Amino acid sequence: MNSRHRHELRFGVLGPVEVLKGNVSLDVGPRQRRLLLVRLLIEDGRPVSQDTLLRDLWPTNRPTGAGSSVRAHISRLRAVLDPVGQGRSTMLVSGPAGYALKVPREARDTALFEDSVSTAREALRGRQLLAARREVDAALGLWRGEALAEAADHAFAQRERARLDGAFQHASELQAAILVQQGETEQAIDVSEGLVLKAPLRETSWALLMRALYAAGRTVEALRQYERFRDMLAKELGLDPSPQLRDLHTAILRHDAVVLGTPRRSGPATPAPATSPSISALSPALDFAAACVQPDPGTAAPAPFMGRGEETAQLAALLSAATAGRPQWAVVNGEQGSGKTRLIEELSARAAAAGFTVARTRAGQALSGNRGISQTCPTVQLLDALRQDGSDSGQDDIAQKDPLKTVVHELTRAPTLCVVDDLDQAPQGFHRLLRRLAKVLREAPVIFVCSLRNTDNPASSLLLADLALLGATWLTLEPLTADDVAALLAARGEHVPPEEAAALHRRAEGHPFTLAELLKLPPDRRTGPTAQVPAAVRNILNARLVGLPDPARTMLGYAAADDEWLDVGLLADVEGLAPDQLLPLIDAAVTARILVWDADPGGDGTGRYRLPELPRDVVLSAQTPSSRQLRHAALARELASRNDAAPARLARHLRAAGPAVPASAPAQSRRSAQEQGH
Repeated sequence: MNSRHRHELRFGVLGPVEVLKGNVSLDVGPRQRRLLLVRLLIEDGRPVSQDTLLRDLWPTNRPTGAGSSVRAHISRLRAVLDPVGQGRSTMLVSGPAGYALKVPREARDTALFEDSVSTAREALRGRQLLAARREVDAALGLWRGEALAEAADHAFAQRERARLDGAFQHASELQAAILVQQGETEQAIDVSEGLVLKAPLRETSWALLMRALYAAGRTVEALRQYERFRDMLAKELGLDPSPQLRDLHTAILRHDAVVLGTPRRSGPATPAPATSPSISALSPALDFAAACVQPDPGTAAPAPFMGRGEETAQLAALLSAATAGRPQWAVVNGEQGSGKTRLIEELSARAAAAGFTVARTRAGQALSGNRGISQTCPTVQLLDALRQDGSDSGQDDIAQKDPLKTVVHELTRAPTLCVVDDLDQAPQGFHRLLRRLAKVLREAPVIFVCSLRNTDNPASSLLLADLALLGATWLTLEPLTADDVAALLAARGEHVPPEEAAALHRRAEGHPFTLAELLKLPPDRRTGPTAQVPAAVRNILNARLVGLPDPARTMLGYAAADDEWLDVGLLADVEGLAPDQLLPLIDAAVTARILVWDADPGGDGTGRYRLPELPRDVVLSAQTPSSRQLRHAALARELASRNDAAPARLARHLRAAGPAVPASAPAQSRRSAQEQGH
């Protein structure tokens, strides 16, 4: 089939599957053939094996002769899609990997939809409302019903259906935002009401409905919708609206034109004037008013804070709840250097700017007041942290007579943020004090934020159990993503290629502390052949290595010489150990956070052990040249005895073995290694 013929066909899945030639809908055939067409379209030109097709088309009760049925359906589809191909179609092709449907991107309704939405979003950013409206209306007009309708009950289509449904929701929100900007408020209300019915817990849609109602002059209804959403969120999830939505609610109460713009009644669609409200405030990624409160602009700007937007928003929401007199508890969990301190510092700055007293303890010891002696009782330490006036709480007679009542009095005098760093290292007496406070504080403008490295620590288990029953907010700080690293570099004014940001993310393993230390190095010393290990990171890794038993360090020496991924069988053989003798050494290295276990995405418990870049560099740098050569020689000797060893891998070890190259290695391999070495 020639190129011209191929572009005559258009494929639609935003509704029941259809194939159009010009304006004529082709008869694709019965339901099972249409389902086969959907399955191939989803794969976007990648081949699908016959076994996969059989499993996906008949997940249960597969009929006899199903394979022949698939081949027959393929033949019929070819006849419909490529009638001039005479059995040698260039559209529906087959090969060793299976069947593939080669459809140009511009022939798909999904591509047209996505392109129109993207164009509409760009037009809205440029305040070209008419163009934005035209494009988003065209995009939504492509939908003829449920996406992938034939495959609604099939597992293979669930991910793509969810993606397309989310894209439709985004596009509808964009349409509502444009309608509000144009003053078409009644239509914007209709669209927004449909959105909240379809996704009742989606906050962006509720925000658009509130804005549309306010712009139509229906302020009371806008406020009522906020109450409706807040009650629903509390009932369904036990959560409060985000700080951004609460700020929008406050702006409506105050008729804040800076946040909301001037309400405009329905009228002809016109371009937005230069003085119109922020476009970003109405786009699908609604940039509501700044969260809760902001730090004092007069203070020195800290380094860019990236990758913790969701956690910051949750903690900021607790500040608002505490202001209303409801005690709040939060637990921030993460390994050393994961960013707990920086996250809490951001929260503390917001709290101080909002008029909170910020009291801080570390491992149960006050970081303010005049005592700061770890032997003092927990109540005195907490009082010193709360009072911050230099007075000696240990000499307070009232506090001595009724310490708990005194602490409660201090906590309830004014809005208070009480930070407990390193909770898992605090003495048991401090845990008992917090447990008692959790039980007696019922109405107070106070928020407790406890950070710890290990939620499995027995010392904290009783307190954490009590906090769980109180509905405490739990935040586990995961590694930063590659996108977070790219955003951080951009915020620092470093515009690097995506692959360089990805390499930096991989070397730091997404660890905020490690990343910060790497960024202190010159750019050419962070990644690549000339990369260095920052001194602080090296010291931490060396301390972890020193804590391991000698056999575990020996195992790591061989692993570092071999590859990033551990070959457990090879390591056991080269050390003369059985695999069950090696695994405890691997476990010790995992516990010490030298090795990591990378689970397979399928969630079936399989995966591989890995030695990340920085620990590997530290292990290798601790070896003398001769000891590294001996390890490479031992690995080469073992690989040479295997029939399935990759030649390139064997050659690499032979080359690195240098003068220690084993005489038992095949002559050809030794010559190859020597040639590559030169």
